[in-house]
Amino acid sequence: MYKSPLILPVENQVRELDSKLLLACIAAERGCPVVLGSRPFVNFAMPGLDRGVFVAKSLRARSALMFNLIRDLGHALVAWDEESLVRFDSPEYCPWRFSPATFEPLSHLFAWGRDDAQLFSEYPGNHAVPVHVTGNPRVDLLRKELRGYFLPEVRALRDRFGDFILINTNFSFVNAFVRKLNLVLRSNGRTKAEVSRTGQGMSLDFAEGLSAHQQAIFDGFSSLLPKLSDWFPDRTIVLRPHPSEDHAVWRNLSSGLRNVHVIHEGNVVPWLMACRVLLHNGCMTAVESAVLGTPAITYQPVTAACFDYHLPNSLSHPAFNPEQVRELIAGVLDGDIGTVNEARTRAIFDRHLDSLDGPLAAERVMDVIHEAGYGSSPPPWRGARKYAQAWLVANARTLLKHVNMRRQGHWNSAEYHAHRFPDISTDEVDRRIRRLGAQLGRFDGIHAQQASRFLFRVVGPETELVANRDPQAPLLN
Repeated sequence: MYKSPLILPVENQVRELDSKLLLACIAAERGCPVVLGSRPFVNFAMPGLDRGVFVAKSLRARSALMFNLIRDLGHALVAWDEESLVRFDSPEYCPWRFSPATFEPLSHLFAWGRDDAQLFSEYPGNHAVPVHVTGNPRVDLLRKELRGYFLPEVRALRDRFGDFILINTNFSFVNAFVRKLNLVLRSNGRTKAEVSRTGQGMSLDFAEGLSAHQQAIFDGFSSLLPKLSDWFPDRTIVLRPHPSEDHAVWRNLSSGLRNVHVIHEGNVVPWLMACRVLLHNGCMTAVESAVLGTPAITYQPVTAACFDYHLPNSLSHPAFNPEQVRELIAGVLDGDIGTVNEARTRAIFDRHLDSLDGPLAAERVMDVIHEAGYGSSPPPWRGARKYAQAWLVANARTLLKHVNMRRQGHWNSAEYHAHRFPDISTDEVDRRIRRLGAQLGRFDGIHAQQASRFLFRVVGPETELVANRDPQAPLLN
Protein backbone atom coordinates (compact mmCIF):
# COMPACT_ATOMS: atom_id res chain seq x y z
CA MET A 1 0.00 0.00 0.00
CA TYR A 2 1.33 3.42 -0.98
CA LYS A 3 1.62 5.76 2.00
CA SER A 4 1.94 9.41 1.03
CA PRO A 5 4.89 10.94 2.87
CA LEU A 6 4.07 13.66 5.38
CA ILE A 7 6.32 16.67 4.80
CA LEU A 8 6.81 18.94 7.84
CA PRO A 9 8.77 22.19 7.39
CA VAL A 10 10.01 23.96 10.55
CA GLU A 11 10.72 27.69 10.46
CA ASN A 12 11.71 28.42 14.09
CA GLN A 13 13.23 25.35 15.70
CA VAL A 14 12.67 26.31 19.34
CA ARG A 15 9.00 27.09 18.68
CA GLU A 16 7.92 24.34 16.29
CA LEU A 17 10.24 21.33 16.30
CA ASP A 18 8.92 19.47 19.36
CA SER A 19 5.27 19.71 18.35
CA LYS A 20 5.96 18.74 14.75
CA LEU A 21 8.09 15.86 15.97
CA LEU A 22 5.05 14.65 17.94
CA LEU A 23 2.98 14.84 14.74
CA ALA A 24 5.75 13.00 12.88
CA CYS A 25 5.78 10.19 15.44
CA ILE A 26 2.01 9.74 15.22
CA ALA A 27 2.24 9.69 11.43
CA ALA A 28 5.08 7.13 11.49
CA GLU A 29 3.11 5.03 13.98
CA ARG A 30 0.33 4.86 11.38
CA GLY A 31 2.80 3.72 8.73
CA CYS A 32 3.26 7.11 7.08
CA PRO A 33 6.84 8.10 6.16
CA VAL A 34 7.83 11.59 7.33
CA VAL A 35 10.29 14.21 6.13
CA LEU A 36 10.98 16.83 8.81
CA GLY A 37 13.40 19.72 8.93
CA SER A 38 14.29 23.33 8.23
CA ARG A 39 11.69 24.98 6.01
CA PRO A 40 14.11 26.37 3.38
CA PHE A 41 15.81 23.01 3.04
CA VAL A 42 12.51 21.15 2.88
CA ASN A 43 11.55 23.48 0.02
CA PHE A 44 14.86 22.77 -1.70
CA ALA A 45 14.16 19.03 -1.46
CA MET A 46 10.63 19.10 -2.88
CA PRO A 47 11.55 18.16 -6.49
CA GLY A 48 13.26 15.00 -5.18
CA LEU A 49 10.40 13.71 -3.01
CA ASP A 50 7.66 11.30 -3.99
CA ARG A 51 4.18 12.79 -3.97
CA GLY A 52 3.12 13.51 -0.41
CA VAL A 53 1.28 15.89 1.91
CA PHE A 54 3.04 19.19 2.65
CA VAL A 55 1.93 20.88 5.91
CA ALA A 56 2.32 24.65 5.50
CA LYS A 57 2.62 26.92 8.55
CA SER A 58 1.42 30.24 7.15
CA LEU A 59 -0.61 31.66 4.29
CA ARG A 60 1.23 34.86 3.42
CA ALA A 61 1.05 36.09 -0.19
CA ARG A 62 4.79 35.61 -0.66
CA SER A 63 4.31 31.83 -0.26
CA ALA A 64 2.08 31.62 -3.35
CA LEU A 65 4.90 30.77 -5.77
CA MET A 66 6.22 27.92 -3.60
CA PHE A 67 2.70 26.61 -2.95
CA ASN A 68 2.01 26.39 -6.69
CA LEU A 69 5.35 24.70 -7.33
CA ILE A 70 4.67 22.15 -4.59
CA ARG A 71 1.24 21.39 -6.04
CA ASP A 72 2.52 21.13 -9.62
CA LEU A 73 5.23 18.73 -8.46
CA GLY A 74 2.35 16.47 -7.45
CA HIS A 75 2.08 17.10 -3.71
CA ALA A 76 -1.04 17.96 -1.73
CA LEU A 77 -0.99 21.05 0.48
CA VAL A 78 -2.68 21.35 3.86
CA ALA A 79 -2.04 24.16 6.32
CA TRP A 80 -2.54 25.84 9.63
CA ASP A 81 -1.46 29.37 10.52
CA GLU A 82 1.15 29.33 13.27
CA GLU A 83 0.41 32.99 14.07
CA SER A 84 -3.35 33.37 13.66
CA LEU A 85 -4.26 32.45 17.23
CA VAL A 86 -2.72 35.72 18.46
CA ARG A 87 -3.59 38.65 16.23
CA PHE A 88 -4.51 42.33 16.24
CA ASP A 89 -8.11 43.38 15.63
CA SER A 90 -8.14 45.31 12.37
CA PRO A 91 -9.41 44.90 8.79
CA GLU A 92 -5.72 45.10 7.83
CA TYR A 93 -5.02 41.68 9.37
CA CYS A 94 -6.36 39.39 6.61
CA PRO A 95 -4.71 41.20 3.65
CA TRP A 96 -1.44 40.97 5.59
CA ARG A 97 -1.63 37.31 6.67
CA PHE A 98 -3.70 35.73 3.88
CA SER A 99 -3.95 35.72 0.10
CA PRO A 100 -6.46 34.11 -2.29
CA ALA A 101 -3.40 32.82 -4.16
CA THR A 102 -2.25 30.80 -1.11
CA PHE A 103 -5.72 29.50 -0.27
CA GLU A 104 -6.39 28.28 -3.81
CA PRO A 105 -3.86 25.35 -3.85
CA LEU A 106 -4.90 24.06 -0.39
CA SER A 107 -6.81 20.84 0.21
CA HIS A 108 -7.50 21.32 3.95
CA LEU A 109 -7.08 23.92 6.70
CA PHE A 110 -6.57 23.18 10.40
CA ALA A 111 -7.75 25.68 13.03
CA TRP A 112 -6.58 26.25 16.62
CA GLY A 113 -10.21 26.59 17.73
CA ARG A 114 -13.64 27.94 16.78
CA ASP A 115 -12.43 31.53 16.58
CA ASP A 116 -9.60 30.62 14.22
CA ALA A 117 -11.96 28.48 12.11
CA GLN A 118 -14.37 31.40 11.78
CA LEU A 119 -11.52 33.60 10.58
CA PHE A 120 -10.58 31.07 7.87
CA SER A 121 -14.17 30.37 6.83
CA GLU A 122 -15.17 34.02 6.53
CA TYR A 123 -12.05 35.10 4.67
CA PRO A 124 -13.32 36.27 1.23
CA GLY A 125 -10.38 34.60 -0.53
CA ASN A 126 -11.34 31.15 0.76
CA HIS A 127 -13.82 29.83 -1.78
CA ALA A 128 -13.70 26.10 -1.21
CA VAL A 129 -11.07 24.95 1.31
CA PRO A 130 -12.64 22.90 4.14
CA VAL A 131 -11.72 24.07 7.64
CA HIS A 132 -11.24 21.52 10.44
CA VAL A 133 -11.21 22.50 14.12
CA THR A 134 -8.40 20.20 15.22
CA GLY A 135 -6.33 22.36 17.53
CA ASN A 136 -2.60 22.75 17.00
CA PRO A 137 0.07 20.21 18.04
CA ARG A 138 1.81 22.97 20.01
CA VAL A 139 -1.12 22.81 22.45
CA ASP A 140 -0.61 19.04 22.84
CA LEU A 141 2.69 19.69 24.57
CA LEU A 142 0.90 21.79 27.22
CA ARG A 143 -1.46 18.97 28.20
CA LYS A 144 -0.89 17.16 31.49
CA GLU A 145 -0.12 13.84 29.82
CA LEU A 146 2.82 15.41 27.95
CA ARG A 147 4.20 17.97 30.40
CA GLY A 148 6.60 15.38 31.77
CA TYR A 149 8.39 15.60 28.42
CA PHE A 150 9.90 18.88 29.63
CA LEU A 151 10.61 17.96 33.27
CA PRO A 152 14.38 17.44 32.83
CA GLU A 153 14.67 20.99 31.46
CA VAL A 154 12.36 22.37 34.15
CA ARG A 155 14.49 20.88 36.93
CA ALA A 156 17.68 22.15 35.30
CA LEU A 157 16.27 25.68 34.95
CA ARG A 158 15.13 25.81 38.59
CA ASP A 159 18.54 24.56 39.74
CA ARG A 160 20.18 27.21 37.58
CA PHE A 161 17.96 30.23 38.29
CA GLY A 162 15.81 29.47 41.34
CA ASP A 163 12.40 31.21 41.46
CA PHE A 164 13.06 33.44 38.49
CA ILE A 165 11.08 36.13 36.70
CA LEU A 166 10.65 35.48 32.96
CA ILE A 167 10.25 38.29 30.43
CA ASN A 168 9.21 37.29 26.92
CA THR A 169 9.47 39.91 24.20
CA ASN A 170 7.60 40.15 20.91
CA PHE A 171 9.16 43.07 19.04
CA SER A 172 10.27 41.70 15.68
CA PHE A 173 8.46 44.58 13.92
CA VAL A 174 10.94 47.08 15.39
CA ASN A 175 13.88 44.91 16.48
CA ALA A 176 14.22 42.36 13.69
CA PHE A 177 17.34 40.18 13.48
CA VAL A 178 17.54 41.25 9.83
CA ARG A 179 17.08 45.03 9.80
CA LYS A 180 15.38 44.96 6.40
CA LEU A 181 12.59 42.95 8.06
CA ASN A 182 11.58 45.74 10.44
CA LEU A 183 8.00 46.62 9.60
CA VAL A 184 8.69 50.11 8.22
CA LEU A 185 11.84 51.08 6.33
CA ARG A 186 13.24 54.57 5.91
CA SER A 187 16.03 55.00 3.41
CA ASN A 188 18.99 57.22 4.24
CA GLY A 189 18.44 60.77 3.07
CA ARG A 190 14.75 60.17 2.34
CA THR A 191 11.77 61.21 4.39
CA LYS A 192 9.31 58.83 2.73
CA ALA A 193 8.85 55.49 4.45
CA GLU A 194 7.91 52.19 2.87
CA VAL A 195 6.39 48.97 4.15
CA SER A 196 8.96 46.18 4.32
CA ARG A 197 8.66 42.57 3.15
CA THR A 198 7.39 41.79 6.67
CA GLY A 199 4.41 44.10 6.23
CA GLN A 200 3.46 43.09 2.69
CA GLY A 201 -0.31 43.51 2.46
CA MET A 202 -0.55 46.33 5.02
CA SER A 203 -1.20 49.94 4.10
CA LEU A 204 1.65 52.33 4.87
CA ASP A 205 -0.48 54.31 7.33
CA PHE A 206 -1.39 51.20 9.32
CA ALA A 207 2.16 49.84 9.26
CA GLU A 208 3.56 53.14 10.52
CA GLY A 209 0.99 53.23 13.30
CA LEU A 210 1.67 49.63 14.33
CA SER A 211 5.43 50.20 14.20
CA ALA A 212 5.18 53.32 16.36
CA HIS A 213 2.96 51.45 18.82
CA GLN A 214 5.41 48.56 19.13
CA GLN A 215 8.33 50.96 19.43
CA ALA A 216 6.62 52.66 22.38
CA ILE A 217 6.10 49.31 24.10
CA PHE A 218 9.68 48.28 23.31
CA ASP A 219 10.92 51.53 24.87
CA GLY A 220 8.74 50.87 27.90
CA PHE A 221 10.28 47.43 28.43
CA SER A 222 13.77 48.82 27.85
CA SER A 223 13.38 51.44 30.56
CA LEU A 224 11.70 48.93 32.88
CA LEU A 225 14.67 46.52 32.95
CA PRO A 226 16.93 48.49 35.34
CA LYS A 227 13.95 49.16 37.62
CA LEU A 228 13.15 45.45 37.82
CA SER A 229 16.78 44.70 38.56
CA ASP A 230 16.73 47.17 41.48
CA TRP A 231 13.30 46.15 42.82
CA PHE A 232 14.06 42.42 42.88
CA PRO A 233 17.81 42.20 43.53
CA ASP A 234 17.62 38.68 44.96
CA ARG A 235 15.71 37.26 41.99
CA THR A 236 17.13 36.21 38.65
CA ILE A 237 15.39 37.92 35.74
CA VAL A 238 15.56 36.05 32.43
CA LEU A 239 14.66 37.96 29.28
CA ARG A 240 13.86 35.64 26.39
CA PRO A 241 13.61 37.52 23.06
CA HIS A 242 11.34 36.45 20.22
CA PRO A 243 13.09 34.05 17.79
CA SER A 244 13.04 36.67 15.02
CA GLU A 245 14.44 39.52 17.13
CA ASP A 246 17.98 40.86 17.37
CA HIS A 247 19.04 39.42 20.70
CA ALA A 248 22.20 41.55 20.82
CA VAL A 249 20.07 44.67 21.36
CA TRP A 250 18.66 43.18 24.57
CA ARG A 251 22.10 42.05 25.72
CA ASN A 252 23.34 45.61 25.32
CA LEU A 253 20.34 47.03 27.18
CA SER A 254 20.86 44.64 30.09
CA SER A 255 24.61 45.09 30.27
CA GLY A 256 25.61 45.92 33.83
CA LEU A 257 22.41 44.54 35.36
CA ARG A 258 23.90 41.67 37.33
CA ASN A 259 20.66 39.72 37.86
CA VAL A 260 19.28 40.15 34.31
CA HIS A 261 20.19 37.51 31.72
CA VAL A 262 19.25 37.46 28.04
CA ILE A 263 18.83 33.81 27.06
CA HIS A 264 17.14 32.08 24.16
CA GLU A 265 17.51 28.35 24.61
CA GLY A 266 15.15 25.53 23.73
CA ASN A 267 11.38 25.40 23.70
CA VAL A 268 9.65 28.08 25.78
CA VAL A 269 7.37 25.59 27.58
CA PRO A 270 9.88 24.43 30.24
CA TRP A 271 10.78 28.07 30.90
CA LEU A 272 7.11 28.83 31.53
CA MET A 273 6.81 25.78 33.79
CA ALA A 274 9.95 26.70 35.75
CA CYS A 275 9.45 30.45 36.27
CA ARG A 276 7.33 32.07 39.01
CA VAL A 277 5.81 34.76 36.81
CA LEU A 278 5.78 35.80 33.14
CA LEU A 279 5.99 39.44 32.03
CA HIS A 280 5.06 40.19 28.40
CA ASN A 281 2.95 42.28 26.05
CA GLY A 282 0.82 40.52 23.44
CA CYS A 283 2.88 37.34 23.39
CA MET A 284 1.67 33.82 22.54
CA THR A 285 3.57 32.61 25.60
CA ALA A 286 0.88 34.17 27.80
CA VAL A 287 -1.65 31.76 26.27
CA GLU A 288 0.70 28.85 26.94
CA SER A 289 1.34 30.20 30.43
CA ALA A 290 -2.39 30.29 31.18
CA VAL A 291 -2.81 26.65 30.10
CA LEU A 292 0.12 25.67 32.33
CA GLY A 293 -1.16 27.68 35.32
CA THR A 294 1.75 30.13 35.50
CA PRO A 295 0.71 33.71 36.40
CA ALA A 296 1.26 36.26 33.63
CA ILE A 297 1.43 40.06 33.67
CA THR A 298 1.01 42.18 30.55
CA TYR A 299 2.87 45.50 30.71
CA GLN A 300 1.03 48.03 28.54
CA PRO A 301 2.74 51.42 28.69
CA VAL A 302 0.53 52.38 25.73
CA THR A 303 -2.65 50.79 24.40
CA ALA A 304 -4.45 50.84 21.06
CA ALA A 305 -7.51 48.73 20.22
CA CYS A 306 -6.43 48.14 16.62
CA PHE A 307 -2.77 47.30 17.36
CA ASP A 308 -2.81 45.33 20.62
CA TYR A 309 -2.92 41.52 20.75
CA HIS A 310 -5.99 41.07 22.91
CA LEU A 311 -6.05 37.30 23.49
CA PRO A 312 -2.78 36.94 25.44
CA ASN A 313 -3.38 40.24 27.23
CA SER A 314 -6.84 39.05 28.34
CA LEU A 315 -5.23 36.02 30.03
CA SER A 316 -2.86 38.25 32.03
CA HIS A 317 -2.98 40.76 34.86
CA PRO A 318 -2.68 44.24 33.26
CA ALA A 319 -0.10 46.81 34.35
CA PHE A 320 -0.05 50.25 32.74
CA ASN A 321 2.96 51.78 34.52
CA PRO A 322 6.15 50.50 36.14
CA GLU A 323 4.80 50.76 39.69
CA GLN A 324 1.88 48.49 38.81
CA VAL A 325 4.35 45.98 37.34
CA ARG A 326 6.27 46.05 40.61
CA GLU A 327 3.15 45.51 42.71
CA LEU A 328 1.87 42.64 40.59
CA ILE A 329 5.20 40.80 40.44
CA ALA A 330 5.63 41.22 44.20
CA GLY A 331 2.12 39.88 44.71
CA VAL A 332 2.85 36.79 42.66
CA LEU A 333 6.18 36.18 44.40
CA ASP A 334 4.50 36.56 47.82
CA GLY A 335 1.78 34.10 46.84
CA ASP A 336 -1.05 36.66 46.98
CA ILE A 337 -1.73 36.70 43.21
CA GLY A 338 -2.22 33.71 40.93
CA THR A 339 -3.58 33.29 37.43
CA VAL A 340 -6.54 35.31 36.18
CA ASN A 341 -10.13 34.28 36.93
CA GLU A 342 -10.64 30.58 36.18
CA ALA A 343 -14.15 30.92 34.71
CA ARG A 344 -12.98 33.70 32.40
CA THR A 345 -9.96 31.69 31.34
CA ARG A 346 -12.08 28.63 30.59
CA ALA A 347 -14.47 30.66 28.45
CA ILE A 348 -11.52 32.03 26.45
CA PHE A 349 -10.04 28.55 26.02
CA ASP A 350 -13.38 27.14 24.86
CA ARG A 351 -13.46 29.62 21.99
CA HIS A 352 -9.80 29.64 21.00
CA LEU A 353 -8.19 26.27 21.89
CA ASP A 354 -10.01 23.12 20.84
CA SER A 355 -7.60 20.36 21.83
CA LEU A 356 -7.01 20.82 25.56
CA ASP A 357 -8.75 17.48 26.17
CA GLY A 358 -9.91 14.53 24.13
CA PRO A 359 -7.78 13.30 21.21
CA LEU A 360 -4.50 15.11 20.67
CA ALA A 361 -4.48 17.78 17.97
CA ALA A 362 -1.79 15.77 16.18
CA GLU A 363 -4.15 12.75 16.11
CA ARG A 364 -6.97 14.89 14.74
CA VAL A 365 -4.75 16.32 11.99
CA MET A 366 -3.68 12.81 10.94
CA ASP A 367 -7.31 11.65 10.99
CA VAL A 368 -8.19 14.35 8.44
CA ILE A 369 -5.20 13.46 6.26
CA HIS A 370 -6.06 9.75 6.28
CA GLU A 371 -9.77 10.36 5.71
CA ALA A 372 -8.77 12.40 2.64
CA GLY A 373 -7.29 9.18 1.22
CA TYR A 374 -3.59 9.94 1.48
CA GLY A 375 -3.02 6.82 3.56
CA SER A 376 -3.78 4.61 0.58
CA SER A 377 -2.95 6.59 -2.55
CA PRO A 378 -0.78 9.52 -3.61
CA PRO A 379 -2.16 12.98 -4.38
CA PRO A 380 -3.42 13.41 -7.96
CA TRP A 381 -0.78 13.68 -10.68
CA ARG A 382 -0.85 17.14 -12.29
CA GLY A 383 0.68 16.04 -15.58
CA ALA A 384 4.18 15.83 -17.06
CA ARG A 385 4.19 19.39 -18.41
CA LYS A 386 3.28 20.99 -15.09
CA TYR A 387 5.76 18.75 -13.30
CA ALA A 388 8.63 19.64 -15.65
CA GLN A 389 7.94 23.37 -15.41
CA ALA A 390 7.69 23.21 -11.61
CA TRP A 391 10.87 21.11 -11.38
CA LEU A 392 12.84 23.67 -13.40
CA VAL A 393 11.51 26.70 -11.51
CA ALA A 394 11.93 25.05 -8.11
CA ASN A 395 15.56 24.18 -8.79
CA ALA A 396 16.27 27.65 -10.18
CA ARG A 397 14.71 29.08 -7.02
CA THR A 398 16.98 26.84 -4.92
CA LEU A 399 20.07 28.17 -6.72
CA LEU A 400 18.97 31.76 -6.08
CA LYS A 401 18.32 31.02 -2.41
CA HIS A 402 21.78 29.49 -2.04
CA VAL A 403 23.28 32.66 -3.53
CA ASN A 404 21.28 34.78 -1.07
CA MET A 405 22.50 32.61 1.80
CA ARG A 406 25.95 34.04 1.16
CA ARG A 407 24.69 37.63 1.39
CA GLN A 408 25.22 39.13 4.81
CA GLY A 409 22.14 40.90 6.14
CA HIS A 410 19.77 39.18 3.71
CA TRP A 411 16.61 37.48 5.05
CA ASN A 412 17.81 34.26 3.37
CA SER A 413 21.31 34.54 4.80
CA ALA A 414 23.01 31.53 6.37
CA GLU A 415 23.43 33.61 9.53
CA TYR A 416 19.68 34.15 9.89
CA HIS A 417 18.99 30.50 9.09
CA ALA A 418 21.39 29.42 11.84
CA HIS A 419 19.63 31.83 14.21
CA ARG A 420 16.26 30.17 13.58
CA PHE A 421 17.31 26.58 12.89
CA PRO A 422 20.65 25.74 14.53
CA ASP A 423 22.31 22.39 13.88
CA ILE A 424 20.68 19.47 15.66
CA SER A 425 21.95 15.89 15.62
CA THR A 426 20.06 12.73 14.82
CA ASP A 427 20.89 11.50 18.34
CA GLU A 428 19.14 14.56 19.80
CA VAL A 429 16.08 14.06 17.59
CA ASP A 430 15.98 10.39 18.67
CA ARG A 431 16.28 11.41 22.32
CA ARG A 432 13.23 13.64 21.94
CA ILE A 433 11.29 10.85 20.23
CA ARG A 434 12.05 8.51 23.14
CA ARG A 435 10.94 11.13 25.66
CA LEU A 436 7.67 11.72 23.81
CA GLY A 437 7.11 7.98 23.67
CA ALA A 438 7.81 7.59 27.40
CA GLN A 439 5.08 10.12 28.21
CA LEU A 440 2.44 8.46 26.06
CA GLY A 441 3.54 4.81 26.24
CA ARG A 442 3.88 4.78 22.45
CA PHE A 443 6.28 5.09 19.51
CA ASP A 444 8.27 1.88 20.07
CA GLY A 445 10.68 1.42 17.18
CA ILE A 446 10.18 4.91 15.78
CA HIS A 447 13.43 6.74 15.15
CA ALA A 448 15.07 9.46 13.07
CA GLN A 449 17.35 9.05 10.09
CA GLN A 450 19.61 11.84 8.89
CA ALA A 451 18.66 12.79 5.35
CA SER A 452 20.89 15.86 5.02
CA ARG A 453 22.36 18.43 7.37
CA PHE A 454 19.00 20.06 8.17
CA LEU A 455 16.56 17.30 7.19
CA PHE A 456 15.46 14.08 8.86
CA ARG A 457 13.22 11.15 8.10
CA VAL A 458 11.10 9.83 10.96
CA VAL A 459 10.41 6.14 10.42
CA GLY A 460 9.07 3.12 12.27
CA PRO A 461 8.54 -0.62 11.87
CA GLU A 462 5.35 -0.08 9.87
CA THR A 463 6.69 2.76 7.76
CA GLU A 464 7.15 2.23 4.07
CA LEU A 465 10.16 4.31 3.05
CA VAL A 466 8.90 6.22 0.04
CA ALA A 467 10.28 9.64 0.91
CA ASN A 468 12.62 9.11 -2.07
CA ARG A 469 12.38 6.62 -4.89
CA ASP A 470 15.73 5.36 -3.65
CA PRO A 471 15.37 5.35 0.15
CA GLN A 472 19.15 5.40 0.57
CA ALA A 473 19.67 8.45 -1.62
CA PRO A 474 20.27 11.76 0.18
CA LEU A 475 17.64 14.43 -0.15
CA LEU A 476 18.48 17.40 -2.32
CA ASN A 477 20.05 20.27 -0.42
